[in-house]
Amino acid sequence: MNSQSELIAEDIHAYLKEQEEKSLLRFITCGSVDDGKSTLIGRLLWDSKLIFEDQLAALQADSRRIGTQGDDIDYALLLDGLQAEREQGITIDVAYRFFSTDRRKFIVADTPGHEQYTRNMVTGASTAQVAVILVDARKGVLTQTRRHSYLVSLVGIRHVVLAVNKMDLVDYRQERFEQIRRDYELFAGNLGFDEIVAIPISALKGDNVLKARGNTEWYDGPSLMNYLETVQVEDETRKKPFRFAVQWVNRPNLDFRGFSGTVASGQIAVGDEVVVAASGQTSRVSRIVTMDGDLEQARAGQAVTLCLADEIDISRGDVLSRPDERPAFADQFEAHLVWLHEDAMLPGRTYLLKAGCKTVPVQIGQLKYRVDVNSMEHLPARSLQLNEIGVANLATGQPIAFDPYRENRATGSFILIDRLTNATVGAGMIDFPLRRATNIHWQSVDIDKMARAVIKGQKPCVLWFTGLSGAGKSTLANLVEKKLHSLGYHTYLLDGDNVRHGLNRDLGFTDADRVENIRRVAEAAKLFVDAGLIVLTAFISPFRSERKMARDLLEEGEFIEIYVSTPLEVCERRDPKGLYRKARAGELPNFTGIDSEYEPPEDPEIVVDGSHDNPEELAELIVEKVLGKKTDDFRDGTLWQEGL
Repeated sequence: MNSQSELIAEDIHAYLKEQEEKSLLRFITCGSVDDGKSTLIGRLLWDSKLIFEDQLAALQADSRRIGTQGDDIDYALLLDGLQAEREQGITIDVAYRFFSTDRRKFIVADTPGHEQYTRNMVTGASTAQVAVILVDARKGVLTQTRRHSYLVSLVGIRHVVLAVNKMDLVDYRQERFEQIRRDYELFAGNLGFDEIVAIPISALKGDNVLKARGNTEWYDGPSLMNYLETVQVEDETRKKPFRFAVQWVNRPNLDFRGFSGTVASGQIAVGDEVVVAASGQTSRVSRIVTMDGDLEQARAGQAVTLCLADEIDISRGDVLSRPDERPAFADQFEAHLVWLHEDAMLPGRTYLLKAGCKTVPVQIGQLKYRVDVNSMEHLPARSLQLNEIGVANLATGQPIAFDPYRENRATGSFILIDRLTNATVGAGMIDFPLRRATNIHWQSVDIDKMARAVIKGQKPCVLWFTGLSGAGKSTLANLVEKKLHSLGYHTYLLDGDNVRHGLNRDLGFTDADRVENIRRVAEAAKLFVDAGLIVLTAFISPFRSERKMARDLLEEGEFIEIYVSTPLEVCERRDPKGLYRKARAGELPNFTGIDSEYEPPEDPEIVVDGSHDNPEELAELIVEKVLGKKTDDFRDGTLWQEGL
């Protein structure tokens, strides 16, 4: 290794001991495209002399082959590991590197500058303590500079270095540096940074990177390395209230029961009292167990197993705290959202929220506003696109324990996951719980769904008809209801057009409105099922996610999905309301099947061919499948009571 320390060769154990005792600083480099982020980190790695000999040889060979710096070393190649990065000369992925000096250890995240990779930048910033924001001295403060600065502020970084790079290309002019510094400080004044240190540098030439001055005699501040070595960034997680998320209930035998996880913040000692945020049950810590033996005390960052003096109910995802410093526990809160997926965020759609070790269903309420990161304006918006940031209220399927993000990054953050694809679609930072979440409780009633169903002599359920416009959903649903009614069943039909005259009259036909349309219908159908009725719904309901949401609202066996599978050409030929003609003429934007996608059911309970010439036969078939018998068997008045 091309090393700064002789101890590596002479006494590796002494070297490792020396490294263990150093403090660790995590920092991120960010800024606009081609501001020199990778070159700067490559220079730091080179000058700190923690590069393996084979890396050094490969770097020299790659520099000659790619030829961006002539015969000189291209330091950026130490970070740009992807083939696409080297070909384009840009950073795409987040690159993490470790290096060390005599005074401190460092983990640096080199993040992309392109707007399309903003989500990667958020990932790198989420654990950093200091941000080094690069600005090209020739270009000054750009849109991405503002965007990254806002994101850095949003994720809680309070120490910023404004590294004005490529000073060699502006002849090291002081007035240019001062102009950029003033522009940036004017913009960043309301972002809440504790400290902004501006340093003129040349990452390629090395000016003010490892040592101060160089060709900037007029500059009397620290070099970048000197600042990074001396900046006082205390690990504030140890000073925060104790938080411990249970990752695993450790029960290897009858004589041992412990709760494994990592201390997110604060510290805990044997004998301390703890409380379960969800249940309010309390106990005392009897042991703190690790692979290396028991501890008397554990602090933030340590992975331990806590044993308690009492047998209380604790599961994976539960959060332990001190009784006098409890986290918030609610199912509604306001949060900042950074959208990370190509598919837009749709209010009303159900996602999965993962906070710590807890995963729960969540619905995003109406978006309060979208943040224009260039001007910091709050703009009205219905949804969020890739890389956009907004503020919204969220409602989880069950209460979770959390702290506001600005008070505790570990327990105030979460990710959003698509329920069908398991893709991570968003990241969030909780602002505060909503007061109304603690004022609303379920009111107990004496007459329940079972009692209402028994008196009607039937099993309540939802018959959910889905298919393209013109597939025959409404016709079939109407015929099925008539047949069920003639057999003595208690029914109610919710039709797509009819509900838009009242319940959903305020909704249009954008994807966001379609999601909200189905959410309201599903909630209404659930109420009718609770009343003991057989509910029929006839809606296009184009998205699988919303149909799954409707299914999940009900108990097993209460949701029967009926796919009216009619080919598009048949639907368009029928065109009973003239909608396809208007859509083809461009008069109906977002029309399902034409310029808005329909997602067919993957595993419906019933599939019928809507192009069949005799809808009466199809309705008879559906009734027989739903009831499990031929309708002639019910002519004596016997009612369907299976499952009651």
